Amino acid sequence: MCENRLHEYLCNLGNFTLSSRLSAVRRRMLDLRFERVGEMAEEAASIFSRAAPSLPPPHVTLYLLSSGVCVRCIFRLFGIRGDAYSCPLLTGSRLHCFLNVQSDCRGGTSENELSSFGLTQCSYTSEESNGDQNYCTLCLGILQFPHELYPEGRISEERSSIDIFVGKISEVIKKENYQLDGFFLEVSIPPVIVANERSIWLDMKKKYTGEAWLKDKVLSEQISLKDALKLSITASLETKLSVKSGSNSFHIRLTYTHLEASLSLRNALQEAHSSKRRRTERENMKNFSGKGQLDSSAQLCSISDAVALKDLNSLEDHIICERFELPPKEVSKSCQLVTTCSRVPMFIGGRYLKLSRKVSQTRWIIDDERMGDASVEEIVGTPALEICRGDSYKFHAAGREDIDVRMLGSGRPFLIEVSNARCLPSMVDVLQITERINSSDEKFVMVKNLRVVGSEAWNLMREGEAEKQKQYTALAWISRPLMDEDLQIISSAKDMEISQGTPIRVLHRRSPMERKRVIHWMKIEKIAGSNQFFLLHLCTQAGTYIKEFVHGDLGRTSPSIGSLLACRAEILQLDVTDVKMAAFT
Repeated sequence: MCENRLHEYLCNLGNFTLSSRLSAVRRRMLDLRFERVGEMAEEAASIFSRAAPSLPPPHVTLYLLSSGVCVRCIFRLFGIRGDAYSCPLLTGSRLHCFLNVQSDCRGGTSENELSSFGLTQCSYTSEESNGDQNYCTLCLGILQFPHELYPEGRISEERSSIDIFVGKISEVIKKENYQLDGFFLEVSIPPVIVANERSIWLDMKKKYTGEAWLKDKVLSEQISLKDALKLSITASLETKLSVKSGSNSFHIRLTYTHLEASLSLRNALQEAHSSKRRRTERENMKNFSGKGQLDSSAQLCSISDAVALKDLNSLEDHIICERFELPPKEVSKSCQLVTTCSRVPMFIGGRYLKLSRKVSQTRWIIDDERMGDASVEEIVGTPALEICRGDSYKFHAAGREDIDVRMLGSGRPFLIEVSNARCLPSMVDVLQITERINSSDEKFVMVKNLRVVGSEAWNLMREGEAEKQKQYTALAWISRPLMDEDLQIISSAKDMEISQGTPIRVLHRRSPMERKRVIHWMKIEKIAGSNQFFLLHLCTQAGTYIKEFVHGDLGRTSPSIGSLLACRAEILQLDVTDVKMAAFT
């Protein structure tokens, strides 16, 4: 709006000299700035007017201001909600002016006009306050958006500190070149904030005991610092990023720390718990029967934030009053901020076919030497990672096959989990991943039915693993000629239960145990020109060791093809021809 008026003004200066025009432009820009400040002051006056019924009496509000509590923290202490937090003019001086004007004026000019006038005249801004005052005793500067976070120097009121703050977050996101469809805002604050909040409430209870307003105010009504920060910046961040906030895979995390205040808190907690422990020991000593010894040498170690919060919440009010400063002392340094952004893992699912007997399912390296020519994991995962522009990937499959076993037929269901993907893959991107895999010169692996799926695909995979059936084709040999009765013996076996001990070949990595498995059906296909070689087609319960079922594994699998045909049996090649699961069909 100001820019349009300035442009119109410039168009009317065509007949003036250059110096006259520059001077006029400067005056006009100054006038527009005062107009903008006036508009913002009116907004602040309106916010203060709406908030007044929820605030405590003016003398209490003024006491909080004098104790170093910022306006946004005063608002949240008394449960004020809405978009008030995003106003850039919520400064202590303006609230002070508002309270003074409200108490002084009772006629003549309207209250709103006087409030706005008073706020405009109070030109004390957050910019000025950061130069010569300490930071909020509650939020430690978090809700004041201190200017030292911005290396470019001082800023004007036309561009508020919230706008600069949001701009810095936006720069972090743009630097990583994330593709956005929304965002979820996370905030982490030091436990000392909770201690400060509790201290200020106890201080008010102590100072204003008996006043009616205090009976109506409870700690549970207050708005958390995290929520207040989100109310302050979310709308501006949505505008800046051109997407909405909500439940989303893209997370923006604001991590605040304050080393000095945190160390002071932990020292206070140690002293409080040491005092509590000494009292407990004295009480225990009175009842000590001599059956044991008290260990008073245990020392508190460094406390994590979670433990500090737990310890803080366990302290009674009178201990807080004894061990903590009421009200909290002012600090000369604000919280330090680290902004990070990431996307929760995304999943691309489908089915793969493994066409080579020299490709393992996952990377297989022994003594720094690769086993096989490649792996399904790398062949499928690498193009997915590159197109999604993620940090890393994990490969998950519904079961596995040995390196010398092909996966044919309908393929095996799998998921690629991509961490921190910068790109939100479209259908075109998924088709590009499929094309890159399937057009490889080696043709080791093919994929089909590829698509982006949610985390619910995990449940589908897990359910299928427990219930799935698998079909195989094995090239087998027996030590005698195959007879017609053998075909009948094999084909007549329906839902046959077998017992399998842990195979000898995997005993080095799996615990020895007996497993009951079911062979649902089998049939033999003869090979022309051979009476000892044949193809064995079978359908089994998931988890059946097929190689051992053929040769018996020295009696560890019973019955087996060898025992059923009463001869020696060996398996030469094995293919998985179907994995019966609902996933990615």
